[in-house]
Amino acid sequence: MTRPDSRARLLELATASGVSLARLSELIGRNQTYLQQFIRKGSPRKLEEGDRRTLARFFGIDEAELGAPEDISFAPMPAKRGEWVDVPRLALGASAGPGLLPTEELPIGAFRFSARWLREQGLDPAMLSAIRVEGDSMEATLRDGDEILVDRTPRPLRDGIHVVRTGDALLVKRLDLASPGRIALVSDNPAYRTIELAPDEVQVIGRVVWKSGRL
Repeated sequence: MTRPDSRARLLELATASGVSLARLSELIGRNQTYLQQFIRKGSPRKLEEGDRRTLARFFGIDEAELGAPEDISFAPMPAKRGEWVDVPRLALGASAGPGLLPTEELPIGAFRFSARWLREQGLDPAMLSAIRVEGDSMEATLRDGDEILVDRTPRPLRDGIHVVRTGDALLVKRLDLASPGRIALVSDNPAYRTIELAPDEVQVIGRVVWKSGRL
């Protein structure tokens, strides 16, 4: 049975983190009103195990705080220091459409990754951040609402999917460096045209190294 305070605890966590219930609903692959109905109307009666686990990891708490039944064995937060790394999720998005104007870069939560996995990928946790994809120009590789992990480690520029800034707009695009003296910002969705810019018109924020999204 769901513990009586699980709804209040979820609302408290969302309020303290500055993240909306609609965004959290999308994080677990539900429609935007799902968690609003869970908290306000008691429907569903309890969070499904996968949804509960995703939310607990997002907030960095034990699943018990969100109503994990006592008779179910669930994975607790790691007891040994250094086994996991929390990568901040920033309160902005990278547009996979015409362009997004970011106004803040404040953490609103975190994604928890295995420290060992990050080492195996050659990634420095201090240089990582997670942001949201907004728009459809990178479909079907990246979809609207996907969360992406961005590696900001300075490296020689190469082809691949990157987050870039052009003017005040933050974009996620595939870079094509085939033309000397030009950088092409390519959309995987053929409905969008390729944008060609001079190198000094593009600030490369980081390379996309991981994504999380709905199936």
